[in-house]
Amino acid sequence: MDANLRREIILDHYQNPINKGLTSEENYLKANSNSESCIDNLDFMMKIEDGKIKDIRFDGEACAISTSATSIMIHTLLGRSIEEARSILENYKNMIQEKEYDEEKLGELIVYDEISKQPNRVHCALIPSIGIEKMLEQLK
Repeated sequence: MDANLRREIILDHYQNPINKGLTSEENYLKANSNSESCIDNLDFMMKIEDGKIKDIRFDGEACAISTSATSIMIHTLLGRSIEEARSILENYKNMIQEKEYDEEKLGELIVYDEISKQPNRVHCALIPSIGIEKMLEQLK
């Protein structure tokens, strides 16, 4: 991916994150994902109806990578089935950790395909997947 396009997508999702702000509505799963080494500390809420992700919301303090990754992750997962979401999350984590992954499943999340070149940013990029996986685990 072109470096300028990558930067533009990340910056846009950082400055205009999707679904930032929590809700007082009932029937949402809740989780927190944070970092011990920086300011990243995000609360997540997810609503599932008929086996599909109807809504995901987040709020908290986080760096540009965590915020943009969360926004892009939400955009990618909305409307997906639980199985699709788990597959996307697995492929995303594999990409971040330089393991084999299916690029076609990731959409805009592919902007983080080189994040491993900055080891101090890897956890930042994983913050949303950790929070969302915690909520999906509550379904079992």
